[in-house]
Amino acid sequence: MEDAKVYIESGILELYVLGELSPEERLQVEDMAAKHAAVKAELDDIAQAMTMYADAHAIEPNEALRNRVLNNLLTNFADDRNFKANKYEAPVVPLNNSGKPTVSIFYKYAFAASLLLLCVSVAALSVVYKKLNQSQDQLLSLRLSEQKYSRQVSLMDTELSVYHDPAFQFVRLKGTDKAPASVLTVAWNPERKKVMVDMHDAKLPETDPNHQYQLWAIANGKPVDLGVFDKPQADSTNMKEMKDIAIAQAFAVTIEPRGGSVNPTMDQMVVMASL
Repeated sequence: MEDAKVYIESGILELYVLGELSPEERLQVEDMAAKHAAVKAELDDIAQAMTMYADAHAIEPNEALRNRVLNNLLTNFADDRNFKANKYEAPVVPLNNSGKPTVSIFYKYAFAASLLLLCVSVAALSVVYKKLNQSQDQLLSLRLSEQKYSRQVSLMDTELSVYHDPAFQFVRLKGTDKAPASVLTVAWNPERKKVMVDMHDAKLPETDPNHQYQLWAIANGKPVDLGVFDKPQADSTNMKEMKDIAIAQAFAVTIEPRGGSVNPTMDQMVVMASL
C-alpha cells in the first residue's frame, strides 16, 4: 500500500493522462493500476478532473467558423492514419467508463478552440491597430490645422496693430522707368525699428524662379539690406515683416538673384520713394 501511495505522489499518473509517457512507461502505469485499486481510482479521478476542467473552460466560437475549423481539424486529428504508426506502442486500456469524452478528444477540442481564439485575436488586433493609425493621422491633421490658423490669427493681429499704431509711417513706393506701373507700400516704425511690406496691394513685375525682390533702405547715403520676398500667393498674409532699421531716408526694391545680393543692382530697381 505504501508503494502505491508513493507511486501516486510521484506525478506519473498526471503525465499518463496528459499522454507524455513512453509506451514502456504507459504499460508500467497500467500494470500498477491493475494491481492496486488506489492507483486505479486516482487515475480515474485525474481523467474525470481533466474532463470537468475542459467543460468548464470551453470557448463557444462563431457557429459557422467553428464548424469549418473543427470539421477540418477533427477529421485530421481523429484519423490515426494521419500519424506515423509506432509498431512498439502497446494498446491503451480505457480507464474512464463514465461515457464522457476521453482526454485525447479533450485536447483535440482544446487545440481547435485555441486556434480559433488566436485567429479571432489577430483579426481584432489588426482592426484596433488600423483604427489607432487612422486616429493618429486625424489628430496630426487637426494639430497642423490648428497651428496654421493660430499663425494666421497672430499675423492678422500684427497687421491690425500696424494700421492702428500712429507710430507707423506708410511710405508709397512708385515705379521706376524699368517698371512704371509698379507700386508698393512700406510701413515703418522708427521707434520700434519695425518694417512691414503690404503684400496685398503690391504691384510688381514678374520674376523667374531664380530671382526675388529685395527691399533696401537708404541710410546715411548707403543701401541697407532689409531682406528678400517673393510675389505674394493667394493664401499669403497681407503684411510681411522685414528686417529692422532705425534710420532711413528712402526705400527701394530691386530684383536680385534668389537669396539676395550684398549690394543692389541699380538697373533692376523697380520701385523707390524718399522720405
